[in-house]
Amino acid sequence: MQASDPARPKLAAVVTVYRKYSHAQHIVDRLLDGYGWRGSYHRPPMDLVSLHVDQVGADDLSRERAARHPEMKIYPTIAEALTRGGSKLAVDGVVLVGEHGDYQRNGKGQTEYPRYQFFEQIVNVYRSSNRAVPVFNDKHLSWNWDWANQMYDTSRELNFPFQAGSSLPVTWRIPSVEMPLGSQIEEALCICYGGVDSYDFHGLETIQCMVERRQGGETGVRWIQAYRGEAFWQALYKHVWPEDLMNTALCRSHTLMPARAGFNDIFPTRGQMQQLVKDPVAYRYEHEDGLLCTMLLMNGLVRDFNFAARLKNQSKVFSTQMYLPMPDGRTTLANFFSPLVFYMEQMFLTGKAQYPIQRTLLTTGLTAAGVESLYRKQVRVDTPHLAIRYQPRTESTFERS
Repeated sequence: MQASDPARPKLAAVVTVYRKYSHAQHIVDRLLDGYGWRGSYHRPPMDLVSLHVDQVGADDLSRERAARHPEMKIYPTIAEALTRGGSKLAVDGVVLVGEHGDYQRNGKGQTEYPRYQFFEQIVNVYRSSNRAVPVFNDKHLSWNWDWANQMYDTSRELNFPFQAGSSLPVTWRIPSVEMPLGSQIEEALCICYGGVDSYDFHGLETIQCMVERRQGGETGVRWIQAYRGEAFWQALYKHVWPEDLMNTALCRSHTLMPARAGFNDIFPTRGQMQQLVKDPVAYRYEHEDGLLCTMLLMNGLVRDFNFAARLKNQSKVFSTQMYLPMPDGRTTLANFFSPLVFYMEQMFLTGKAQYPIQRTLLTTGLTAAGVESLYRKQVRVDTPHLAIRYQPRTESTFERS
């Protein structure tokens, strides 16, 4: 098909910034230029025809992309991008990337990315046009729980497919395993790295895409408690979370920092972990059905995302790494965005979300509640608003190629 073929879905992208290594560059570049996928070069069977960029700096790439792709026009407002300069909705799908850029950081340490504000402008066009089309939202829905919940409710009210999240649930795994559907999971843990209100979401998403497959499906979360700094180490020494799951997850890491040189055994002791990790953070939480989960941010010890779980009547701990191949200097594209964009394409082609939006709603709420616990001096925070029940997709979506 040619780009002018009316059968090809037309997309609009609404992004915060479009610079090198930004999420917008990783996603929009793939929609414009294609990407390597499953042994060949894949060109999406759809056209990105309009773009709105909120912040344009000296390192902006959008103008160069528009010059190279004249079928894509840049518009000064979100409404104009969706209507393509007209009065009614004129696209078949919207990509919302509210990540990176110069935005206010509040007293709790949350960056106030305008995903909700962008979403509201998108649905305003839907309402005025009496028509709604699928929306993909990169990462979690909002830093503000009430706004995130409203985004979910609005998608249900207007009845449009809504897909969100990051690459963690759909990227490759080492080993390439899936949690068996209907598993009886006794406890789960993820050890990873990064910052609060950013990579903590990725760690929570790593856990959730696995534990949602347990017997009965997802039931929601009743409470969460954060631990930071000295409180983290005290919790570790008191076995607040299971050390065997933590050690098994660490054994999956490809980036485990050697605790000592000149020895075959590089696995760190507790004391050596304490020397390596200067600002550890843990979120421990309980699901409504009693499942306990722990997310550990341990910068200085690992730089990857590693999962472990204990299953009932299984002597061996279930574990894997969510593999995220980073740019290697020869390319500016992080490969793990490819499966994310592929499933985005499938939603635009089929008109159906490819995995539950409730997963992202729950992990959004957990991220905000974890930040709230830290802000309130690491107290336990009850989360009755996170009684979110849903069933997972039966077929796995992580990449195996």
